[in-house]
Amino acid sequence: MEESIDLREYFTIIKKRFWIIILTTAISVGISVIMVNLNKIQRYKAQTTLIVNVENYENQSMLTGYQISEGEKLASLYGEIIKSRSVLKPVIEKLNLEMSPQQLAGMINVSQVEETHIMNLSVTDTDPDRAKDIANTIPGVFTEEVKRTIKANGVEVLDESLGGYPIASNNSRKVAIAGVLGVMIGVFIIFLIEYLDNKVKTPQDMEKYFNIPVLGVIPNENK
Repeated sequence: MEESIDLREYFTIIKKRFWIIILTTAISVGISVIMVNLNKIQRYKAQTTLIVNVENYENQSMLTGYQISEGEKLASLYGEIIKSRSVLKPVIEKLNLEMSPQQLAGMINVSQVEETHIMNLSVTDTDPDRAKDIANTIPGVFTEEVKRTIKANGVEVLDESLGGYPIASNNSRKVAIAGVLGVMIGVFIIFLIEYLDNKVKTPQDMEKYFNIPVLGVIPNENK
């Protein structure tokens, strides 16, 4: 019973200063909406699908399990090499991009299709044509570089990028998170004010804080 009474007290405290929660939530959501609109930039993604070349033996019609396993390992290794300076710098020079290899690497994502030697190369950029050009240029430059450095087979393009498609923004999620944060800040402020407020307001407070019985109450004529 005591726990339910305490819970009701918490709800009473929140209800008494509920306007603080409304205020902090409104401020948080408002700031979030402003920031989202100020940084509203449409991004596009271009994707190319690659397959790792594995060495075939003479008169071989199907790949063996060993070859597939080696292809998977190479795909993992190639994913790191693609984002190296030795690959990205020639791409930048070839396309006359005004950016550093580090900036270009941040635009690139390489993922391996599970249990295969197929790779998905995606490029995210604010310019859909530039994203497509980068996605289609990297495989050729990478194949030349990997043959030169580790004397291995390169990759073949399964699906060439046809253009960058717009990426859906998660602005609504950001605003929702800001709203939840505003509620949490409001609740924290309410309980902080209540904790710092040591005034005795009701007869029950006398019994609760001083452990003494209340003999009488002077009525407030103004009320």
